Amino acid sequence: MLAFLWSLGAFIVALGILVAVHEWGHFYVARKCGVQVERFSIGFGKPIWRKTSKSGTEYVIAMIPLGGYVRMLDGRIDDVPPELEDKAFNNKPVLQRMAVIAAGPGVNFIFAFFSLWLMYLVGLDTVKPVVKSIETDSIAAIAGVQPGDEIIKVGDRSTPDWEAVNLEIVSNIGAENANVTVKNSSNVEKELTFTLKSWNFDPDRESPLSSLGLTPYRPDATLTVGFVGDGSAAQEAGLQPGDKLLALNGNKLPSWERLVEVIVESPGEQILLDIERDGQPLTLNATIARRDTPQGQSGYLGVSPTFEPWPEGYVFTHQYGIIEAIGKALDKTWRLMTLSVEMIGKLITGDVSVKNLSGPISIAQGAGTSAGYGLAYFLSFLALISVNLGIINLLPLPMLDGGHLMFFIVEWITGKPVPEAVQEWGYRIGGVLLFMIMGIAIFNDIARIT
Repeated sequence: MLAFLWSLGAFIVALGILVAVHEWGHFYVARKCGVQVERFSIGFGKPIWRKTSKSGTEYVIAMIPLGGYVRMLDGRIDDVPPELEDKAFNNKPVLQRMAVIAAGPGVNFIFAFFSLWLMYLVGLDTVKPVVKSIETDSIAAIAGVQPGDEIIKVGDRSTPDWEAVNLEIVSNIGAENANVTVKNSSNVEKELTFTLKSWNFDPDRESPLSSLGLTPYRPDATLTVGFVGDGSAAQEAGLQPGDKLLALNGNKLPSWERLVEVIVESPGEQILLDIERDGQPLTLNATIARRDTPQGQSGYLGVSPTFEPWPEGYVFTHQYGIIEAIGKALDKTWRLMTLSVEMIGKLITGDVSVKNLSGPISIAQGAGTSAGYGLAYFLSFLALISVNLGIINLLPLPMLDGGHLMFFIVEWITGKPVPEAVQEWGYRIGGVLLFMIMGIAIFNDIARIT
């Protein structure tokens, strides 16, 4: 329950920030163009807070935090008095109307850059993309990747950490091959070709890395207990952080992984754990808890280990000065924008399945997870969602900013507005398509958690 409330709170904060930023873009440029703004609303439905400014704009925070809007004076839907006709949106030159509409997505991209710039100033802890192991006969194994190799490039893009590797690998969905440059422990570089014709990547079941047969390096788990969950089976048995596990059911434990194997396969069973605590041997009785998984019931003890220390140089921090961070943030923002466009294109061509669409539940989970990791990770998450919000709003679908821009571009080229009947049909078709996409995304969210 606590995790749900944390994710919900982080989601509301993140969405509130992003919606406010997007709508402020429309609002700011509309005011600069002399348009009378009637209402600036964050959220939909019944207002829970409102205030009217001296200029006559009503500022509102509404109950449903799933969007927002800027309501401008418009002669197509309002009775505009003669003295305000020059402040009506529909009476402004077409280029000004285009600027007002484009400002929302545009400010999303600026906000993403600003978030990433702050992230690089704060500093983001990350790990070098060194491979620990490769699955036999996998795409990575056939390409020639060896344990200990560091992935330094995918295509012509540098990959300083695993996040960058994941982004660049995903960008190759639908391609026949991907060139990957690795560096071994002797600093010898070589370019490998990943053959992707038979690559079947399902993000609901695996990561891009595991689908290629790659396991990232991380230190091995020790047999010393690092964490015991409150109310867990391990706590009820008397396990404490710092306990060293020696044997399970009288058999010496070779590794933490062996303990996990037995626990997962033995829901509801009783076990004996021989441990060492403060130099003294103890034997504890534990009853393995049960939990339901998509594969059936699984055992659960509620304990995690300590790990060996990271080798020197494997963990580093992306942290830069004010000027250098600008270049890094610009590059990352541009890559997120191009990758978002690529993914939409792959969705249209069928290279990416509609099953991969995510809705508000997945976004809420992402918000909660990133916020839990710290400010830098939350800023990175905000930048990613802000870029996606900007790109999606530029799609040429009526009801979205891109649809309005499409009609205004036609007006700009032809010198006359698109007929009202055509616009009305466009909005109907666009609305149906938009609600279908939203429905699929929400259905996918529900399927992932059930």
